[in-house]
Formats: sequence, structure tokens, C-alpha cells
Amino acid sequence: MRQYTADKIRNVALAGHGGSGKTSLAEALLFLTKGTDRLGKVAEGNTICDFDAEEIKRKVSVSASLAPIEFNNSKINLIDTPGLFDFEGGFYEGMRPAESVIIAVSGKSGVTVGMEKAYKYAQKNNKAKIIFVTKMDNDNADFYKVYTALKERFGTAICPVVIPHVENRKVTCYINILEDRAYQYDASGKATEVPVPEDAVHDEILGAISEAIAETDEALMDKFFMGEPFTAEELSKGVVEGTKSGVITPVLCGSGLTLAAVDLLLGAITTLLPTAKEKAGETAKDASGKEVEIACDEAAPLSLFVFKTVADPFVGKLSYFKVVSGKISPEIAPINARTGNPERLGKLIYIKGKKQEDAPSVLAGDIAAVSKLSETVTGDTLCDPKRVVSFESVKFPAPCMSMSIKPKAKGDEGKIAQGIQRLMEEDPSIGFVTNSETHQQLISGLGDQHLDVLVSKLKSKFGVDVSLEKPRVPYRETIRKKVKVQGRHKKQSGGHGQFGDVWIEFEPCDSEDLVFEEKVFGGSVPKNFFPAVEKGLRDCVKHGVLAGYPVVGLKATLVDGSYHPVDSSEMSFKMAASLAYKAALPTASPAILEPIGTAKIMVPDANTGDVISEMNKRRGRVLGMSPTEEKLQMVEAEVPMSEMSDFTTVLRSMTQGRGSFSLTFTRYEQLPSQLEAAVIEDAKLLHQEEEEK
Repeated sequence: MRQYTADKIRNVALAGHGGSGKTSLAEALLFLTKGTDRLGKVAEGNTICDFDAEEIKRKVSVSASLAPIEFNNSKINLIDTPGLFDFEGGFYEGMRPAESVIIAVSGKSGVTVGMEKAYKYAQKNNKAKIIFVTKMDNDNADFYKVYTALKERFGTAICPVVIPHVENRKVTCYINILEDRAYQYDASGKATEVPVPEDAVHDEILGAISEAIAETDEALMDKFFMGEPFTAEELSKGVVEGTKSGVITPVLCGSGLTLAAVDLLLGAITTLLPTAKEKAGETAKDASGKEVEIACDEAAPLSLFVFKTVADPFVGKLSYFKVVSGKISPEIAPINARTGNPERLGKLIYIKGKKQEDAPSVLAGDIAAVSKLSETVTGDTLCDPKRVVSFESVKFPAPCMSMSIKPKAKGDEGKIAQGIQRLMEEDPSIGFVTNSETHQQLISGLGDQHLDVLVSKLKSKFGVDVSLEKPRVPYRETIRKKVKVQGRHKKQSGGHGQFGDVWIEFEPCDSEDLVFEEKVFGGSVPKNFFPAVEKGLRDCVKHGVLAGYPVVGLKATLVDGSYHPVDSSEMSFKMAASLAYKAALPTASPAILEPIGTAKIMVPDANTGDVISEMNKRRGRVLGMSPTEEKLQMVEAEVPMSEMSDFTTVLRSMTQGRGSFSLTFTRYEQLPSQLEAAVIEDAKLLHQEEEEK
């Protein structure tokens, strides 16, 4: 692949709801520009962008993939992003290096949540946008219904540029309104110009274009309000400038499967969307933390950021990057701005799906990959040592669903940890911890499909076969009333015996840790044995008497006892304390405590009632509601953490994917008595399993 300068490069992400036709559209663009010699199909598992084994198996995009296109003496770096919310991490990593976004909307399904999220993200991050209504070959596709919904949702920014002419529910031709030309497409996707059908372009459509471009210029706005029609030149110039600035969102349509009108999209990409030279500059922070503007300039010092990592056990680590300024070649040793250390570069590679091609160097504005970076991870900046700058990292969504991960073969726990660490390099939206209390390895992700893919990758890439289980809840135990008991340990076995005798008062308190005090009078227990009594109790509180969970909220006061001048020892008093503990707790009204978390749930207004009802079902208490910047409501509630394991799936279904939540541990509260028996039974089974190991 030849090198292109920044004024000839466009970095364009493909985004939209799952199943809206993004990957098929990428395939069509590649085929039209001879980037591939056959038109692959998602259903057949042979597309350029969905090449991963998991993507072929599931017939959906799992991570962002790169597919450069050469067209009209320019390069378009297409980045196909996943549409399913379980793989939202891939959406964010794919959007980060793009200056522009093509948002796919199904002509059948219309405006969906994934489409709205992509639009909002592009708007917030000042990226140029084109909406492409896909699947127009389908009998149930309705462009005008989708267009009306877009207009209602996003207002005057929506600007139709290519519309279909429909007769008897079939598209007879596509009309490029700005050029006033119409095209028919045969079965192979070849275009033939035909006369523009009479009355095909409605006044409403022309009015929408005029209204959209009036927003781009004060003179045009005045002309629009005076009711004067715009010239063809004004229309064309207004759409170009409005799209590049983000004020206008052109709407086109066609079919990725039949190639119909995809050539018109290709033309729109090169005429309407900004080049890297125009839009790839970034705001960075210098070594002192001060903000600096970095222009996309090949002559400037090198700066680039890594937006994606692929960890392959056979090939090694591959880091995808975008050069913001300067030029990178293998002999350069740039500085990693995060670590302060120089990085030794491996091979520079141009990527097209799974195909790789060596790159002698990569210029400002372009996207490529480099192998074998030792310290660099996703989100890092590499730069010239003479100008150290840091770009904003990729913002990944926090994992919100956790499961216990269990090896099917004994002794594979270490392999699991190693494999997941490598997969976390690829996907920072994964979380992994080993819970020392429940003795479980916990994997976290964005949903059940996300975790299912992780399990598959562990097996295929690292040879570890695992199963997922619901995580155990780290309960606690406590007491509810004050008791005073004696612990007496006496043993005679020839020679020195063992003797320890204590009276201890046990009572509830607010402390997480054991509170130990002594109020012994007259030396009935010598001071040098106090630490032994405390040590004996601290060993005991690790296991409660109901289900074996750690005991909290316990105060123990040593009040009396006796000793033997010869037979008493630290061990004797430690044993005596243990006997006192075991005698006291069953009589002190023991109870099980459960962890309570604070949930902050973001939902549309229409779903607040559903969420409040769901919280009540899960034994939660709603604390209040407040509006957020995203025009959502934040419902705050306290809820038992044991009730929240499947909430990710339920919330997504309830809100069609618009909702999100965070859950943080707050405190422990007493478990309702009717639930205690089940918790105690589960604990017994767990102890039996551990004893059998």
C-alpha cells in the first residue's frame, strides 16, 4: 500500500446498532474500490472486517477492525465498530482515532439505541457525521419513515442528500439531490444514470436541506427567512462546510448487500468528510500538565497514541496506533509519555482485517500497527523525546457484570490468571480479581455475551477450559445481645499440665474489627496472658457459628479468670479464650449480615417507574432521583449486592440498552431471618466441597 499524506487521508468509523449492516457496508466499500476481489457476507463468515473466530461463529462484530480503502487518489481508513452493547469497549476504541463517523441505520428497524449512542458520541466529540440508511433492498425498508424519525430525534441538522424513488414498495432508482441526478443499479451493483423522476424530490426534502444549510452561515440564514431559494452552488457548499463543522448530518441510503448507491456514499466520504490534515489535530498535555495544541503536521515532532491492542500467544502483541504529528519509522525510539521510558519498535504494519503488510514508515494522520512494544498499552502516547506530550486515553466503559471463573481441570488457576491478563491488554473493559475471602477468581465484563466470548478465547488462545458460576456473596456474622461466659481449659498429661481460665463478656458494637478490652482486678489473670487471650479471640472471629463467615461488630471484655503458677501458659489462655467464644456466640442471638451496595442507575424518564419497581423486587430502598446531563434520570438506591448479579441484563432489556448503572459496596446489614436457612445450607455445602478437595 502506497503512503498518503494527511491531506489525502480520512479516518472514518462505522457505527450503529447491532445488526444494522455496518460490516456489510464496509465489505461493499472494499469491493467497489477493489480492496477485495469478492463481496463477502456476514452470514457466510467471509467478510474482511469480521475475521476473528468468535465473530465468524456469532455473526456479529466483537471488536473494532481496520480496513483501509484506496479511492480517487486518497486513503480512507475504515474502522468497523461493534454494535452490540456487550462489546461496547470495541466501539470506544474504534471511535477514538476517527475524525468522522458513518452511522448505519437499518431501513427496516429505524432509529435505535445504538444509533442514538453513536450520534451522541460523535456530536460530543466534535466528529463529522454521515447517516446511511441500509438494507433498502428489503421489502420492509421505509426510508421516509426512518428520515421522519431522524428529523424528530435530531432536528434541523438532518439533511437528506441521497433519497430513493419507490414504486410498489420497490426502489426504482436513487436520487443525488445535490447533483440533481438519478441512478439505477443492476444485480451486480453497477450504476446507470436515468432521468430524475418527476415529483420525486418533495418540497419537504428540499426544505429540509435549505433549513440545514441555513444554520451554517448568517447570510444563508437571512436568505432562508426571506424565502429566497438557494442556488445549486450554495446548497452544495453549505452541505460540505456544514458536514465538516458538524452542524449538518447528511443522510444517504442504499444496500451493502446489493451495492446499490454505495458508490454515492463513497463520493460523499471524499467530498463531505474532513481530511486528517483538517481535523486530526489534538489537544494534549505537555510534561508539566499544561494543555497544548498538536497540529496534524508531518514536519512536526513525532506524537502518536495507541487505541487498540491485540495479544496473540503465537504472534505476540500488536499495537494499533494513529500518528497525530511527525513520522514514525522502525529505527526511531520514541518515549512512552506515561512511563518516561523509550520504546523499541518492532515491525510497522498496515492492517486490512487479518491481512498485514509491512510499512517502511507511517506519516501524520495515518493509522497502522506495530509489533512487540514491551511497556506500551492501549491509551498510551508515544512521542519524540524532545517534545513529550500525552493525548487523552481511550475511555472504556466500566465492567458491570461479574461471574466466578472455575477451571475444569485441577491446577489451571495460574493459567487462567495469565490468560486473562493477556486478554485484558486487548480489552480494558474486562475486570479480574481473586477474592481471598470467597477463594474465587472473579471475571467482570459488560454482559453475558462479553463473558461468554472471554471463556471461548481462554480456551482457543490459551488452552484453558473454564466454566462460569454465580459468585459467592461474602456474608458476615454478628451478635445481637450481651452475654458473659467462662472458658476453662485444663489438661494434665504427665509433667507440666495446661491451665487457663477466663470470664469474658461479649456484646455488640459498631466496629468492623474485634474490639478487645480487659477489666481484670486483683491479678486473677496476669497481664502477660492478655495478648494470648486476644490472639485466641482474633483467630476465632474468622469463623462464625452459624455459617462460618467472619464475625464483625463484636466487643470482648476480659473481666475475670484464674491461673496456675506452673501449668498456665500463653497457649492455655489462647485455648480458654477459644472455648469462651464457642460457648458465648450461640447464646448471644447470632445473625448473618449481608453486603449492601449503593446503585446509581441512569435511565430515561419513561423507565423510572420500572426501575423503582425492580429495586423493590430486589429488596432495595430507593433514596431519590435526579436529572443528569444526558437527559436521563439517575435513580439512587441501596440494594443487597446478592440480588444484583443479573441486573445488567434486566436493565438493558428494560431500557432497550439506554440504561446503565454502577454499584459500590456501602455497608453490612442484617439478613432477613427467612433467608438465613438458605445461606447456612449453601455454606455447609461449600465447606463439604472444600474438605473433599
